[in-house]
Amino acid sequence: MSDMIKLSIFRYDPEGGEKPFMQAYEVPMLKPGMKLLDALNYIKWELDGTLTYRRSCREGVCGSDGLNINGVNGLACITPLAGLKQPVHVRPLPSMQVIRDLVVDMEHFFDQYRQIQPWLQTETPTHEHERLQLPEDRAKLDGSYECILCGCCTTSCPSWWWNGDRFLGPAALLQANRWIIDSRDEATGKRLDRLEDVFRLYRCHQIMNCVEACPMKLNPTAAIANIKRQLVARKT
Repeated sequence: MSDMIKLSIFRYDPEGGEKPFMQAYEVPMLKPGMKLLDALNYIKWELDGTLTYRRSCREGVCGSDGLNINGVNGLACITPLAGLKQPVHVRPLPSMQVIRDLVVDMEHFFDQYRQIQPWLQTETPTHEHERLQLPEDRAKLDGSYECILCGCCTTSCPSWWWNGDRFLGPAALLQANRWIIDSRDEATGKRLDRLEDVFRLYRCHQIMNCVEACPMKLNPTAAIANIKRQLVARKT
């Protein structure tokens, strides 16, 4: 007989009129290396079709299934069940408005991403068919472009919990730095002007929760520190 995994999952149906609650489930360990998303799928398909959560590629590259797992943010699709303390407490990403069960409203998060204007901005004409970049300049983008916008880092940040209406948060600032350091971009000054604000940038106190939460092993704290250095350097 398969081992049984105990889970306690956050439930909330705004149309039902009930307060949020934690619901217990038991799921069989059907295969070695079974992930939390496998358990959620089993519950959805075999036990309780009303359970609501986001999922997509199940390969850890789309960011759809960011959750709070035993108090730590992560992706359900790459989090092994083996080794997790039971019952496994599964909650929505913190400091987000819950739409239903494990699904949160990501609109504000993506609006902050749009605010940093995440696209190449240039004024000079394109040479031939593309803008070339030296290999060493391209290497500087490593550790930035891999972000999958899952929200795990931003929703683990206390400064964002308290000032999320004005502080852009780790994910958006990581991407802001990605364009600031891109040798092809010609809007560095304008980008820095938009970020030089006591709240938009400087609410980061470098406690590095974002680094611990990132499933892609990126370092938003280092990116934010680099933006601050760029702002200081242009004044000297």
